[in-house]
Amino acid sequence: MKIGIAKETRPGEKRVAASAETVKKFIQLGFEVQVESGAGVSASITDKMLEGAGAKIVKTAKDALGDVDIALKVRKPTEDEIKLMKKGTVLVCLMEPFKDRALIDAIAAQGLTTFALEFVPRITRAQSMDVLSSQSNLAGYRAVLDAAYEFGRAFPMMMTAAGTIPPARALVMGAGVAGLQAIATARRLGAIVSATDVRPAAKEQVESLGATFVAVEDEEFKAAETSGGYAKEMSAEYKKKQAELIAETIKKQDMVITTALIPGRPAPVLVTEDMVKTMKPGSVIVDLAVEQGGNCPLSEPGKVVVKHGVTIIGHLDMASRIADDASLLYAKNLLNFVTPMVDKESKTLKINEEDEIIAASMITKDGKITDERVEALKVDGTGKDGAGKTASTEEKKPAAKKAAPKKPAAKKSTAKASADKAPASKASASKADDSVSAAPASDKTSS
Repeated sequence: MKIGIAKETRPGEKRVAASAETVKKFIQLGFEVQVESGAGVSASITDKMLEGAGAKIVKTAKDALGDVDIALKVRKPTEDEIKLMKKGTVLVCLMEPFKDRALIDAIAAQGLTTFALEFVPRITRAQSMDVLSSQSNLAGYRAVLDAAYEFGRAFPMMMTAAGTIPPARALVMGAGVAGLQAIATARRLGAIVSATDVRPAAKEQVESLGATFVAVEDEEFKAAETSGGYAKEMSAEYKKKQAELIAETIKKQDMVITTALIPGRPAPVLVTEDMVKTMKPGSVIVDLAVEQGGNCPLSEPGKVVVKHGVTIIGHLDMASRIADDASLLYAKNLLNFVTPMVDKESKTLKINEEDEIIAASMITKDGKITDERVEALKVDGTGKDGAGKTASTEEKKPAAKKAAPKKPAAKKSTAKASADKAPASKASASKADDSVSAAPASDKTSS
């Protein structure tokens, strides 16, 4: 059995799909591992380190991918890379399955068996394979550092002989994995942090990190979560009340970090241009959803811009901006995903298509697209099926039976706004239900 790892070629991608540790463990499973020279350099993983772990270093991507049983990548392959792989090769990577249907058709036509890691189900057994969580965690951390770099003031309160510097105020929109890490990081730096999310379970997670929870907590809010832990689509009335509360909260902030992504759909707008106009000069917005249209309409992919006196950061592939740790975690996710496919006695690949994880994440095999969600996409990758509806991102099963009528909304609703809360030194780890938090307009999110 052979595993091949090529150098990532997509612009700005610094991660690599292997580490010295995972190479050793793959070899113990019975694999030969071949890696394109220089594949890990941008993540501080040298050829010498990989060779010392037992990998064979080869010169080109063709040498790395041309005759392997499994091809491991970070990002989806290019058309040129697809042509390098032989029929039957197992491809495992982040596929962005709701984008570029034509590329997925090309992968299927090449005869590859493809696994989209975004589709790994959120079950206990698959936690160690969850690349969305591992990468979003680092993205949330990096987002705060990038905000601090652009922000012209200090984060903590400082009392000096020349006067007192007040603490910075940060609002994190979305309390998934990225959002919770952003909260914890901003708190460690000394900021007063508030956060918003439409999932009721997020309130306890946010408050456990010492931040103030901001939401319209009415009866609709209390029922705004699916059995899988994702946010439901909220009513227009609720969105209006929430937007009014957020608009008032944003006026007081020095920085806003937005994290809402919805697979197969444009990112929901959370911070409007009118809201940006109300922010203080020198404030900062970090838009982690910029690759899918952005949570702020003023953000620009791959750029840092200043609009209405506010610096708006639109860096692409935020996890890649902390490539060393991101690569180590991603490589371990891959190892944990591939290991169950190997028969330890015969040391051969045995893919059990009845397994829940395999069934959920496989998108192509034997020249065909096997995933109904991907199959429903138009060739232009719009995420709309023939009826103009968005393809389901939950699971492959048929639509559930019609839900029972909603109960009438309660008369009374309360709105919690951010309060002045002094930063604490202790920031506890908190498990989130999603990789990047759901937003008021979302029903499921992704990184």
